[in-house]
Amino acid sequence: MPTYEYECKKCGKRFERYQSITARPLRKCPECAGRVRRIIGAGGGVIFKGSGFYETDYKRKKAPRPDSVPETESPAKRGDSTKKNKADEPSQ
Repeated sequence: MPTYEYECKKCGKRFERYQSITARPLRKCPECAGRVRRIIGAGGGVIFKGSGFYETDYKRKKAPRPDSVPETESPAKRGDSTKKNKADEPSQ
């Protein structure tokens, strides 16, 4: 539930109330029963809990592209093997 801040127009008292978003704003001051107005605040800040958060924690790591494999590697490592898999053979 959000916290709303109010200020009394009659006595100047400021106070906060936890209210549902759908609740109607307060109309009377709890001290003098004068009219109150709701003050628009800066809102709550973001709270990060835990050992730490870093920019690199959520970045995706790029996989090396198949065409960027160095030519010095053997064909088997590059996937250019001449052996056929059973999956490549036509079914009977």
